[in-house]
Amino acid sequence: MRHLLNLDDELMEWLGMQGQPAYRAKQLHQWLFEKRASNFDDMTNLSKSLRTQLTAEFQIWTTQIAKHLEAGDGTEKLLLELADGGRIECVLLRDESRRSICISSQVGCAMGCVFCASGLDGVDRNLTTGEFVEQMLRLARLLPEEERLSHIVVMGMGEPLANLDRLLPALEIASSPTGLGISPRRITISTVGLPPAMRRLSRECSRYNLAVSLHAPNDELRNKLVPVNRNTGLEEILAEADNYFEASGRRLTFEYVLLGDLNDQVEHAQQLGVLLRGRPALLNVIPYNPVAGLPYKTPSSTAQRRFREVLEQAGLNIQFRQRKGNEINAACGQLRRLTPQVVPLDT
Repeated sequence: MRHLLNLDDELMEWLGMQGQPAYRAKQLHQWLFEKRASNFDDMTNLSKSLRTQLTAEFQIWTTQIAKHLEAGDGTEKLLLELADGGRIECVLLRDESRRSICISSQVGCAMGCVFCASGLDGVDRNLTTGEFVEQMLRLARLLPEEERLSHIVVMGMGEPLANLDRLLPALEIASSPTGLGISPRRITISTVGLPPAMRRLSRECSRYNLAVSLHAPNDELRNKLVPVNRNTGLEEILAEADNYFEASGRRLTFEYVLLGDLNDQVEHAQQLGVLLRGRPALLNVIPYNPVAGLPYKTPSSTAQRRFREVLEQAGLNIQFRQRKGNEINAACGQLRRLTPQVVPLDT
């Protein structure tokens, strides 16, 4: 059976072959994205015969919920099992009126960041466009009827820019008025820095916000923390980030996971200040969320305060991210590694 969320032009073609008017596609979108229908039988303004045909040829859901965790701060995390047995994670975050989601782009990750649980077993495959959209819909269904998703961050498992061919159509659906209707200004793509893909994004689709994960202020340290950096280097990555700003006009975000006694020293903050000074950017500093089995730790409060003071003195626009969902393993890849293969929950 074909995945309905993985189709667009093909769906229109199929409807035409069934003698259905073109507006049926819009009705299907309304049921999926506005009314959050769980199956074709819910779509009561479609004829019973059409619903029967759709049920016979298409499936809305290809994933099953293997685990659903909720934190006291309102964060919810889903561990989804894919049709081929692979597992991915996605997160809903509540912050005042914001309803943000963080979605994955690959099963695993090939970037090799040493402190991240997502890439400990490497990468299995890219997600399909439909699997991107399905994450969005599953998280949207966690909200009460009167609430809507407001922001999307592609910052979960995997490297989004390694899967642009499938990601960009999914974000088109997310930002379409007939999809989730989320403004491109509220959609952020995160990357460790793949210059060729960054150039492509600048050239083909500069509608979204770009976040570049640095994690180190110099190549020597970054090569150790983010091994893929050996193929590029900070100079080339920052040059492509600047190009994206020129193409998009959107303020850049730089991410920096703060690791205790590793990249949290005064000299690192000073180097970071020099590296980013003069750039129209936000530096998002993220105190490390420990991963079982890895030796890295959260910096002390003293180290965090000292690091922040140096950055402020350098004149950078900074934000220390509030840690959410600690008790439900909200950091990328943690839940997947800690959860054994079990019979998935009902969808």
